[in-house]
Amino acid sequence: MGDSLLKCVEGRDDEIIEQCICDVARTVQKSLDIPLESIRIVVEEVSKNRFAVGDKLKSEV
Repeated sequence: MGDSLLKCVEGRDDEIIEQCICDVARTVQKSLDIPLESIRIVVEEVSKNRFAVGDKLKSEV
C-alpha cells in the first residue's frame, strides 16, 4: 500500500488540490509499481498562522 500525507497552506482552489492528488497518486503508482487502487492520499490544509519556515510564519511573508 502507498499512503501519502500532503500538508499545504490553505487557500488553494479545490481543482488544484484534486489535480495534485491525481498527480501524486500516479507518481506513487509508477515509483512503487503498485496498483492505483491501493494508494491513499490525505491532504491536510494548514492556516498561515500555523505554518512556518524557520521562525517566520507564512502569514508574515
